[in-house]
Amino acid sequence: MEFVAAHDLDEALAAKAQRPEAVFLAGGTDLMVEVNLAHHRPASVVSLRRVADLRDASPNRIGAGVTWARLERGPHRGLAQAARTVGSPQIRAAGTIGGNIGTASPAGDGLPWIAAADASIEARSAARGTRVIPWNEFFIGVKRTSLLSDEIVTAVIVPDGLPEHQEFAKVGVRNAMVISTVSCLVIRGDDGFRVALGSVAPTPIRASRAEEMINAESSITAAALDEFARIVSQEVKPISDHRSTEAYRRHAAGVLARRLVERSSR
Repeated sequence: MEFVAAHDLDEALAAKAQRPEAVFLAGGTDLMVEVNLAHHRPASVVSLRRVADLRDASPNRIGAGVTWARLERGPHRGLAQAARTVGSPQIRAAGTIGGNIGTASPAGDGLPWIAAADASIEARSAARGTRVIPWNEFFIGVKRTSLLSDEIVTAVIVPDGLPEHQEFAKVGVRNAMVISTVSCLVIRGDDGFRVALGSVAPTPIRASRAEEMINAESSITAAALDEFARIVSQEVKPISDHRSTEAYRRHAAGVLARRLVERSSR
C-alpha cells in the first residue's frame, strides 16, 4: 500500500490526479474498519490529517476535517447533540464530518442535521476547481454520492440565519457506541418545523408532508402530534436488516419526530 501525507489541498488533489485509485484518509474510523475486515485493500492512500484548510470551521462553513470532538462544542445545537452520540471519545477525537459525508451511510449521525439545515456540500478537484452541491443532490443512494472520482469533500456550507432551536435523537440496540436504528433532527424557526431522518431510507430524508401538516397547525395539540407522527411513519422508506425491522423503524421514526417537536416547542 502506497501512502502519501499531503500538507495542503493542492498536494492532496495532485496526488489523487496521479493515482486515480487512491483513497483519501482523514480520521480513518470508517476506512480502517473495512481494511481490518479485509473488505477493502486500497493500493494508495492519501492522508489529509495535515491539511489545515480542512480543519477550519465557522458558523457558515464547517471544514471536512473538523472532528466530532470539536463539533460537540460547536455553535450548532443539533449537530453538537449528534456529535456526542458518535462512537467513543477516541472515535470522536479522530473521526470527521467529512468522512461521515463521504461514506454516505444511511446511519451517518451528521447527515440528518445537514438535511434539516438545508446545507450544501463543497467539493473540489484539481481539474475543475470548487463546486457546491445541495445535500439532496449529493446523497443519491446507500453509500453513494454525486462526488466525482477526482473530487474531495472540503466543507459543509451552512445557510445564513439557521434557527437556534435544534434537537437530535436516535435509537439503537444499545445505549452507548451505537449505530442508529433511526435518527431524527428537528429544527424550529420562524417558518415552522423542519424534520429530517436517518437510517430510514437509502439517504437522509426530509419528512416534507409531515412538515407541511404540523406547520399548518395554529397550535401544537396532542391530536396534531398524533397525526404528525403518523405521517412521519408513512413518509419514511425503511428496510428490515440485522439491526431492526421495517415496522419498528416506521414506528420509531414517528415517535422520535413527535418527541423532538414537543421538545423544541418548549
